[in-house]
Amino acid sequence: MKVISWNVLRLTGASVEDVTVLIEQHRPDLLLLQEATEQLAEIPQRVGGHFFREPLDGRIYGLAVWSPYPLAPPFALPLPVSQIPGRVPLRVAQIAQLGDVAFANVHLSHGQILNRWQLLHVANAVEGPAAIVGDYNAIGPIKLPGFEDLGPRQPTHSPTNIISLRLDRCMARGLACSHARVLARGPSDHHPISLDLHVLPDAGVSDRPGIGRVRHLRLRDSVEKWASTILDAPNPVRAPQELAKTLGRKFRRR
Repeated sequence: MKVISWNVLRLTGASVEDVTVLIEQHRPDLLLLQEATEQLAEIPQRVGGHFFREPLDGRIYGLAVWSPYPLAPPFALPLPVSQIPGRVPLRVAQIAQLGDVAFANVHLSHGQILNRWQLLHVANAVEGPAAIVGDYNAIGPIKLPGFEDLGPRQPTHSPTNIISLRLDRCMARGLACSHARVLARGPSDHHPISLDLHVLPDAGVSDRPGIGRVRHLRLRDSVEKWASTILDAPNPVRAPQELAKTLGRKFRRR
Protein backbone atom coordinates (compact mmCIF):
# COMPACT_ATOMS: atom_id res chain seq x y z
CA MET A 1 0.00 0.00 0.00
CA LYS A 2 1.17 3.52 -0.77
CA VAL A 3 1.02 5.90 2.19
CA ILE A 4 1.69 9.64 2.00
CA SER A 5 1.99 11.99 4.97
CA TRP A 6 2.03 15.79 4.76
CA ASN A 7 2.02 18.63 7.26
CA VAL A 8 0.09 21.19 5.20
CA LEU A 9 0.85 24.24 7.42
CA ARG A 10 -2.74 25.15 8.37
CA LEU A 11 -4.12 28.36 6.77
CA THR A 12 -0.95 29.68 5.11
CA GLY A 13 0.22 26.43 3.51
CA ALA A 14 -1.31 23.85 1.22
CA SER A 15 -4.91 24.38 0.13
CA VAL A 16 -7.61 21.92 -0.87
CA GLU A 17 -6.45 22.33 -4.46
CA ASP A 18 -2.86 21.46 -3.51
CA VAL A 19 -3.93 18.32 -1.65
CA THR A 20 -6.19 17.33 -4.54
CA VAL A 21 -3.28 17.63 -6.98
CA LEU A 22 -1.14 15.48 -4.68
CA ILE A 23 -3.81 12.76 -4.59
CA GLU A 24 -4.38 12.79 -8.33
CA GLN A 25 -0.66 12.71 -9.10
CA HIS A 26 0.45 10.02 -6.64
CA ARG A 27 -2.73 7.97 -6.01
CA PRO A 28 -2.09 7.01 -2.37
CA ASP A 29 -4.02 4.26 -0.63
CA LEU A 30 -3.85 6.34 2.54
CA LEU A 31 -3.14 10.04 3.00
CA LEU A 32 -2.31 11.38 6.46
CA LEU A 33 -2.43 15.13 7.03
CA GLN A 34 -1.23 17.29 9.91
CA GLU A 35 -2.32 20.89 10.66
CA ALA A 36 -5.44 20.18 8.61
CA THR A 37 -8.16 22.83 8.75
CA GLU A 38 -11.86 22.22 8.26
CA GLN A 39 -11.62 23.44 4.65
CA LEU A 40 -9.90 20.18 3.75
CA ALA A 41 -13.17 18.36 4.37
CA GLU A 42 -13.95 19.32 0.76
CA ILE A 43 -11.46 16.73 -0.52
CA PRO A 44 -14.06 13.96 -1.11
CA GLN A 45 -16.16 16.38 -3.19
CA ARG A 46 -13.20 16.76 -5.54
CA VAL A 47 -11.63 13.31 -5.70
CA GLY A 48 -14.11 11.05 -3.91
CA GLY A 49 -12.94 8.73 -1.18
CA HIS A 50 -13.40 8.87 2.57
CA PHE A 51 -12.19 11.64 4.88
CA PHE A 52 -11.99 11.99 8.66
CA ARG A 53 -10.66 14.97 10.58
CA GLU A 54 -9.71 15.19 14.26
CA PRO A 55 -9.39 18.86 15.37
CA LEU A 56 -7.04 19.73 18.21
CA ASP A 57 -8.66 21.29 21.22
CA GLY A 58 -8.63 25.08 20.97
CA ARG A 59 -6.93 25.11 17.56
CA ILE A 60 -8.18 25.73 14.02
CA TYR A 61 -6.20 22.74 12.77
CA GLY A 62 -5.85 19.08 13.56
CA LEU A 63 -5.16 15.66 12.07
CA ALA A 64 -6.91 14.21 9.03
CA VAL A 65 -6.92 10.98 7.07
CA TRP A 66 -8.18 10.29 3.54
CA SER A 67 -8.43 7.05 1.58
CA PRO A 68 -10.13 5.97 -1.64
CA TYR A 69 -11.22 2.87 0.30
CA PRO A 70 -13.87 2.69 3.04
CA LEU A 71 -12.43 3.27 6.50
CA ALA A 72 -13.90 2.66 9.91
CA PRO A 73 -14.03 5.96 11.81
CA PRO A 74 -10.60 6.52 13.39
CA PHE A 75 -10.32 7.16 17.10
CA ALA A 76 -8.27 9.78 18.90
CA LEU A 77 -5.68 8.55 21.37
CA PRO A 78 -4.74 11.25 23.91
CA LEU A 79 -1.00 11.70 24.26
CA PRO A 80 1.11 12.62 27.29
CA VAL A 81 1.42 16.34 27.92
CA SER A 82 4.00 18.55 29.56
CA GLN A 83 3.30 19.88 33.04
CA ILE A 84 5.03 23.14 32.16
CA PRO A 85 2.32 25.80 31.69
CA GLY A 86 2.04 27.51 28.33
CA ARG A 87 0.06 27.74 25.11
CA VAL A 88 0.69 24.15 24.08
CA PRO A 89 -2.22 22.24 22.54
CA LEU A 90 -3.18 18.85 23.91
CA ARG A 91 -1.92 16.32 21.37
CA VAL A 92 -3.69 13.21 20.11
CA ALA A 93 -2.85 10.44 17.68
CA GLN A 94 -5.48 9.71 15.03
CA ILE A 95 -5.52 5.93 14.69
CA ALA A 96 -7.04 4.40 11.56
CA GLN A 97 -7.18 0.85 10.27
CA LEU A 98 -6.46 0.03 6.62
CA GLY A 99 -6.49 -3.67 5.88
CA ASP A 100 -4.44 -5.47 8.52
CA VAL A 101 -2.43 -2.42 9.52
CA ALA A 102 -3.07 0.16 12.24
CA PHE A 103 -1.86 3.62 11.21
CA ALA A 104 -1.27 6.32 13.81
CA ASN A 105 -1.29 9.81 12.32
CA VAL A 106 0.74 12.06 14.63
CA HIS A 107 1.86 15.64 15.10
CA LEU A 108 4.05 15.33 18.17
CA SER A 109 5.26 17.94 20.64
CA HIS A 110 8.50 19.87 20.20
CA GLY A 111 10.05 18.72 23.48
CA GLN A 112 12.59 16.03 22.63
CA ILE A 113 11.87 13.95 25.73
CA LEU A 114 8.13 14.48 25.50
CA ASN A 115 7.81 13.48 21.86
CA ARG A 116 9.70 10.22 22.55
CA TRP A 117 7.34 9.54 25.44
CA GLN A 118 4.37 10.20 23.15
CA LEU A 119 5.76 7.76 20.58
CA LEU A 120 6.11 5.05 23.21
CA HIS A 121 2.54 5.71 24.33
CA VAL A 122 1.25 5.21 20.77
CA ALA A 123 3.36 2.09 20.25
CA ASN A 124 1.92 0.52 23.40
CA ALA A 125 -1.66 1.28 22.30
CA VAL A 126 -1.64 -0.52 18.94
CA GLU A 127 -1.49 -4.23 18.21
CA GLY A 128 -0.14 -6.22 15.30
CA PRO A 129 1.30 -4.60 12.17
CA ALA A 130 1.39 -0.85 12.79
CA ALA A 131 2.94 2.36 11.51
CA ILE A 132 3.33 5.68 13.32
CA VAL A 133 3.52 8.31 10.59
CA GLY A 134 3.58 12.09 10.55
CA ASP A 135 5.37 15.14 11.92
CA TYR A 136 7.48 13.89 14.81
CA ASN A 137 9.14 17.24 15.60
CA ALA A 138 12.01 15.00 16.69
CA ILE A 139 15.67 15.75 16.07
CA GLY A 140 18.21 12.95 15.99
CA PRO A 141 17.82 9.17 16.16
CA ILE A 142 14.77 7.49 17.65
CA LYS A 143 14.72 4.12 19.39
CA LEU A 144 11.28 2.52 19.74
CA PRO A 145 11.22 -1.12 20.87
CA GLY A 146 9.80 -3.40 18.18
CA PHE A 147 9.64 -0.62 15.57
CA GLU A 148 11.94 0.25 12.67
CA ASP A 149 12.52 3.59 11.01
CA LEU A 150 11.22 3.06 7.45
CA GLY A 151 10.94 6.68 6.33
CA PRO A 152 13.17 8.52 3.88
CA ARG A 153 16.42 9.89 5.27
CA GLN A 154 16.38 13.25 3.48
CA PRO A 155 15.35 16.49 5.24
CA THR A 156 11.59 17.13 5.15
CA HIS A 157 11.23 20.52 6.83
CA SER A 158 12.73 23.81 5.62
CA PRO A 159 11.81 26.64 8.02
CA THR A 160 14.57 28.87 6.61
CA ASN A 161 17.03 28.91 3.74
CA ILE A 162 19.79 27.99 6.17
CA ILE A 163 18.70 24.81 7.93
CA SER A 164 16.64 21.77 6.91
CA LEU A 165 15.49 19.07 9.29
CA ARG A 166 14.12 15.55 9.01
CA LEU A 167 10.95 15.90 11.06
CA ASP A 168 8.48 13.77 9.08
CA ARG A 169 8.98 10.08 9.74
CA CYS A 170 7.55 6.58 9.79
CA MET A 171 8.28 4.07 12.53
CA ALA A 172 6.70 0.69 11.80
CA ARG A 173 6.28 -2.80 13.23
CA GLY A 174 5.57 -5.89 11.12
CA LEU A 175 6.04 -3.92 7.90
CA ALA A 176 8.67 -3.53 5.20
CA CYS A 177 9.14 -0.51 2.94
CA SER A 178 10.16 -1.11 -0.68
CA HIS A 179 10.35 2.57 -1.57
CA ALA A 180 10.49 5.75 0.53
CA ARG A 181 11.00 9.23 -0.82
CA VAL A 182 10.51 12.91 -0.11
CA LEU A 183 8.12 14.64 -2.53
CA ALA A 184 8.14 18.23 -3.77
CA ARG A 185 7.35 20.61 -0.92
CA GLY A 186 4.71 22.80 -2.51
CA PRO A 187 3.32 25.75 -0.49
CA SER A 188 3.90 24.15 2.92
CA ASP A 189 7.12 24.35 4.91
CA HIS A 190 7.09 20.54 5.05
CA HIS A 191 7.68 18.09 2.23
CA PRO A 192 5.24 15.18 1.92
CA ILE A 193 6.80 11.77 2.43
CA SER A 194 5.71 8.75 0.38
CA LEU A 195 6.11 5.13 1.46
CA ASP A 196 5.33 1.82 -0.25
CA LEU A 197 4.60 -0.51 2.65
CA HIS A 198 4.13 -4.28 2.78
CA VAL A 199 2.98 -6.52 5.65
CA LEU A 200 5.66 -9.03 6.59
CA PRO A 201 4.63 -12.72 6.46
CA ASP A 202 5.29 -13.23 10.19
CA ALA A 203 3.74 -9.94 11.33
CA GLY A 204 1.14 -11.57 13.56
CA VAL A 205 -1.99 -10.38 11.76
CA SER A 206 -5.08 -10.81 13.93
CA ASP A 207 -8.06 -12.75 12.58
CA ARG A 208 -10.37 -10.98 15.03
CA PRO A 209 -12.62 -8.19 13.80
CA GLY A 210 -12.62 -4.80 15.46
CA ILE A 211 -8.92 -4.35 16.18
CA GLY A 212 -9.66 -0.74 17.16
CA ARG A 213 -11.91 -1.95 19.98
CA VAL A 214 -9.16 -4.23 21.25
CA ARG A 215 -6.74 -1.32 21.34
CA HIS A 216 -9.31 0.84 23.10
CA LEU A 217 -9.77 -1.80 25.81
CA ARG A 218 -6.00 -1.95 26.30
CA LEU A 219 -5.96 1.82 26.70
CA ARG A 220 -8.83 1.63 29.20
CA ASP A 221 -6.95 -0.94 31.28
CA SER A 222 -3.84 1.26 31.26
CA VAL A 223 -5.80 4.33 32.38
CA GLU A 224 -7.51 2.42 35.16
CA LYS A 225 -4.14 1.15 36.46
CA TRP A 226 -2.65 4.65 36.25
CA ALA A 227 -5.63 6.19 38.07
CA SER A 228 -5.44 3.56 40.80
CA THR A 229 -1.71 4.18 41.29
CA ILE A 230 -2.14 7.96 41.58
CA LEU A 231 -5.04 7.71 44.02
CA ASP A 232 -3.18 5.21 46.24
CA ALA A 233 0.02 7.27 46.33
CA PRO A 234 0.81 9.17 49.56
CA ASN A 235 0.11 12.91 49.39
CA PRO A 236 -0.78 12.97 45.68
CA VAL A 237 -0.62 16.26 43.84
CA ARG A 238 -4.13 17.70 43.64
CA ALA A 239 -4.37 18.07 39.86
CA PRO A 240 -3.31 14.48 39.01
CA GLN A 241 -5.56 13.22 41.83
CA GLU A 242 -8.63 14.98 40.43
CA LEU A 243 -7.79 13.81 36.91
CA ALA A 244 -7.40 10.25 38.14
CA LYS A 245 -10.80 10.36 39.83
CA THR A 246 -12.45 11.70 36.67
CA LEU A 247 -10.84 9.16 34.35
CA GLY A 248 -11.51 6.32 36.75
CA ARG A 249 -15.24 7.15 36.86
CA LYS A 250 -15.38 7.59 33.08
CA PHE A 251 -13.83 4.24 32.24
CA ARG A 252 -15.69 2.31 34.93
CA ARG A 253 -19.00 3.43 33.34
CA ARG A 254 -18.08 1.73 30.02
